[in-house]
Amino acid sequence: MEAPAQEQHRLSVPLVLLLATLFFTGAPSAAARGEAATPSGLHPVVLLPGFTCCQLDARLTDEYEPPPSSPGCGARRQGRGWFRLWENYTALQADPALLPCYQDQLRLVYDPAAGDYRDAPGVETRVVSFGNTRSFRFDDPAQNDACMERLVEALEGVGYREGANLFGASYDFRYAPAASGLASAAFSALRSSLTRLVERASARNGNRLAILVTHSFGGLYAAEFLSRAPLPWRRRHVKHLVMLGLGVGGSPLILQELFGSTFSLLPSPKVYGAAPLVVTRARNYSAGDIPEFLAAAGYSDDEVARYRTRALPVPLDFRAPLVPMTSVNGVGVPTVDKVVYWDGNFTEMPRVVNGDGDGIINLEGKSGNPDCNLEAVLALQRFVGDDPDQPYFKSVLIPNRTHNGLVSDELGLRSVVNEIMEANRATSF
Repeated sequence: MEAPAQEQHRLSVPLVLLLATLFFTGAPSAAARGEAATPSGLHPVVLLPGFTCCQLDARLTDEYEPPPSSPGCGARRQGRGWFRLWENYTALQADPALLPCYQDQLRLVYDPAAGDYRDAPGVETRVVSFGNTRSFRFDDPAQNDACMERLVEALEGVGYREGANLFGASYDFRYAPAASGLASAAFSALRSSLTRLVERASARNGNRLAILVTHSFGGLYAAEFLSRAPLPWRRRHVKHLVMLGLGVGGSPLILQELFGSTFSLLPSPKVYGAAPLVVTRARNYSAGDIPEFLAAAGYSDDEVARYRTRALPVPLDFRAPLVPMTSVNGVGVPTVDKVVYWDGNFTEMPRVVNGDGDGIINLEGKSGNPDCNLEAVLALQRFVGDDPDQPYFKSVLIPNRTHNGLVSDELGLRSVVNEIMEANRATSF
């Protein structure tokens, strides 16, 4: 949300196409606060998916003006009610000309008076099916690998049931959490809705504490949600956080293409230090040089300032959730470690240098500083596992498992369900 999407043409991959392709410490038997699950009941699970799994509806008002490059955008939609804006593969496959229309209608604009982002003029949007998992099912079966439908099925296989003890919390992925204290209406609304959902899930299940299970970008939202929730509330309502496919400190992959929410996933200086992440003939850019990189890529002074004030403080201020936590990540898959724009042309596809990871989230994040040699996934050990107030932290690394494989293939699903069931069985501290 830190860069208006109408100004995001400067880097190479179109927004919609990019989104469509992406994206131990403590005793192992005591994983959470609250009562242990009994044989007759499970702790409720609330799923927060990755952003490719969050579906959005939209409707166009008379105020909507199509982009000059695609004057026909909206002609069939204006004033005709809600339609599926994201993800709508069936419509795009039937009519590829809709791609620039959907990209224009997904963009956000910054309102200086409100100090916040909003939909483009003439576009109204809503999240599909908050509270349940129905929005995790797509019209294109191939997209289920990137979503949570197979995880839902696996949980149903061990006794979970939709609306009884299994819930979904989709969100508008375009609005990343802003730094604490700044206007962020969309994230504030999500926090309120998610608070009520967790409380309702707990109440429906004999006041058993809820287990939050996240995938990819959903982990960022859950971590910020928990860090901003009162500690007594966390201990009263949340048994465990199971975070799949997200390290800490961002990913160099995001440097290939920037749009609003990804600003909060840019590599953090706190993790990557002085390691070169963007390489050009003229100079290299580290995580600490991202403002200069954004300027060189064509972003305005105002946009760079919003990165500094709205986005950067979020990863810099990452804190332990202070509820029991398990992190599950794939490793052993080639993953972008740095990007090369040798001629300094940021409108072209870069060459990439790969390291280890899950194909999206990289494991290695060497800083070039012998006193700071962290890893994007294993940095969680420092920021969570080493916090004396964190009740429990466990890191699970699954060899040769991709980012989406954690929630789609047999081995990934079996490992994830095992961790959720372990959290169910854990006794109180």
